[in-house]
Amino acid sequence: MRAALWVSCLAACILSSSCSSTRSLADGEYRLAANKVHVTNDTKYDVRDIQPYIKQKANTYLIFGWNPFLNIYNLSGQNGEKGLGKFFRKIGVAPVVYDPSAVKTSAENIERHLEYEGYYGSRVESFAKVKGKKVEVNYFVTLGKQIRISRIDFDLPQGSIREDFLADTSNLSIAPGDILSESALEAESERTAAALRRRGYFGFTKHYLTFEADTIGSGTASLRMSIREYTRNQTAESAKPHMKYSIGEVSISYDEDIRFKEKILKEVCTIEPGALYDETDVNNTYSRFSALRLFNGVNIELTPVDSSTVDCSINLSGSKRQGFKTDLEASTNSNGLIGISPQLSYFHKNIFGGGEWMNLSFLGNFQFKVNDRDIRSNEFGVSSSISFPEFLGLPRKLFKGPDMPRTEISASYNFQNRPEYTRHMISLNYGYTGTFNGGHMMYQVYPLKSKLVKLSNLDSDFASSLAANPFIMEAYQNHIDEGAGLVLWYSSSTELYPKVSHYSAKFQIDASGNLMSLFNPLMNRNDLGQHTIWDVPYSQYVRTEVSLTRTLMFSGRSHSLAMRVMAGAGFAYGNSARMPFEKQFYSGGSNSMRGWQARSLGPGNSPMNPLFVIPSQTGDMKLEANLEYRFPLFWKLNGALFTDVGNVWTLNSGSTDDDGLKSDFSFSTLGQTIAANWGLGIRLDLNFLILRLDAGIKIYDPVRDRRWVSPKEWGSRDSFALHFGVGYPF
Repeated sequence: MRAALWVSCLAACILSSSCSSTRSLADGEYRLAANKVHVTNDTKYDVRDIQPYIKQKANTYLIFGWNPFLNIYNLSGQNGEKGLGKFFRKIGVAPVVYDPSAVKTSAENIERHLEYEGYYGSRVESFAKVKGKKVEVNYFVTLGKQIRISRIDFDLPQGSIREDFLADTSNLSIAPGDILSESALEAESERTAAALRRRGYFGFTKHYLTFEADTIGSGTASLRMSIREYTRNQTAESAKPHMKYSIGEVSISYDEDIRFKEKILKEVCTIEPGALYDETDVNNTYSRFSALRLFNGVNIELTPVDSSTVDCSINLSGSKRQGFKTDLEASTNSNGLIGISPQLSYFHKNIFGGGEWMNLSFLGNFQFKVNDRDIRSNEFGVSSSISFPEFLGLPRKLFKGPDMPRTEISASYNFQNRPEYTRHMISLNYGYTGTFNGGHMMYQVYPLKSKLVKLSNLDSDFASSLAANPFIMEAYQNHIDEGAGLVLWYSSSTELYPKVSHYSAKFQIDASGNLMSLFNPLMNRNDLGQHTIWDVPYSQYVRTEVSLTRTLMFSGRSHSLAMRVMAGAGFAYGNSARMPFEKQFYSGGSNSMRGWQARSLGPGNSPMNPLFVIPSQTGDMKLEANLEYRFPLFWKLNGALFTDVGNVWTLNSGSTDDDGLKSDFSFSTLGQTIAANWGLGIRLDLNFLILRLDAGIKIYDPVRDRRWVSPKEWGSRDSFALHFGVGYPF
């Protein structure tokens, strides 16, 4: 059956790739196969800067000039408006019909763009190469002459604006020796106008700035930069002196159904009556009110009341203050083990009338086999948090920037019932969160992270095994976890699902037990020599993790290539020989090695621990790399082709490798112990939400005697896993 399936898939691929991509074209029509740009006099010029100015774009390709959806569309033929042809056209991609008039327009666009960038007298010639029913358009570009700026003079009006402008000249973005271009002058106009608005000149725009270039025979230009008292589209009769403005009255209004403390609104606003007008204060106020996430619209209206005063009116329109969120992840593998993780959250964004966020979450994690009632694990959890829009302990007025810190207090309880044991976890955290650099950088600082873990109902065989191995035993004992943590996260894009190429980096570190170790002389010791509090030992370790992600968008932003590398390690010391189980690393699952279910891979090439009925493989260290190619299918469905490489390992576990098992990390055995999978995925893009289904297939399994998994085994037992999730995996 599996062989027949593979043969059918192969036949379908051959059929789609062999079909003509021009079959649906009418007589006299040609498909635009490609646009190619050649710069004849500068081999270093990046032709990608020219591509956006070509009016007619060719069809995009998935790989090696092949787009199967273009072939599918052409299965409909020239009369595909009914029946099966209509279906093919709906799921396929139509060929781009070559338009000769667009070539001329494109050449003119390129010439204008080059002149804007400082290439004067550029020439663009086009040539259409016809082969069968396909056309390849070549643009041959000869870059024009560039002129450098020899000197810059200023023509400025009298008054305070002259002094303020001259005080800012060290920040000019143009200087003698730079290439003269309209794009550079326009950028400097906007920069100077913004700088003057920050110095009190309300209403000053780039249109008050003009530039005059006087070319010199040596190929350079003398540039005169002027500030006028009338705009570019006005005459001298309209001239008015540029005056500095102060803030007059400041009023804040909002919907009647919003309960909000007036004192906090005034502290959030950085625009103060009597202060010199500064556009930065206006922008910061807008960002701070938006950051409360309570108002759907923030409208700041500035109205001049005379030649030196401007009133400010801030209008806030409400948004949804409370609601529910749901999340669901599910997975299964070829062994029939099913995992389901639902989550339900209630949120309120103004619980006490001061922009406080409250979140109450209920989660579950259920793993089971349908045909074996003894193999099941149930986990229930409830968590609650409240976030205040301030740095508790410090006045809100100390933070004047666009980003406001928040103080978060959270508590949770988790109950886990496994065949081997029952575990209860109670945690309490206190910390500060916030963003800066325009929302690109996020931080979480937790000076207090505490947790109490209690185990009971240990299976007798499991307890005996732990007693025989004290190293493992410490990971499965009652303990107190008290420490601090830090998370730093940077992203080049602030959007939830960016539409342009972007990258991100995340660093996390947790340290536990160091403060408590200062009181060791006052504590008792248990049989293992650990210091205890109320007969419960405390954990002492440091754990760090770093992740780097890069996503490249191309082919009109409809295709993307996402990459991620991550590494993590934890070290127990002092009062602990091993990190607590809940702090150890694991691999597999919907966001990790997708050929395996969560916690079913590693450490190293160790087989599944027979003590655990449900997989529970963990390690002290983790390495992983992921690569995913995302492409459109039809309607709101997108496809994905991915591969994952990685594993977890132990560090100084003291285990032997008499049987060739290597759970400890070593560079010499990395090639034997690292795992790999590939897979296919489908995503349903609802704009505000992405639902995905991934099928991960093992290609290198370090546990097997024959580590490489051949294609004929890809559908066999323990060779694949299915995962359902919300959002992208990374």
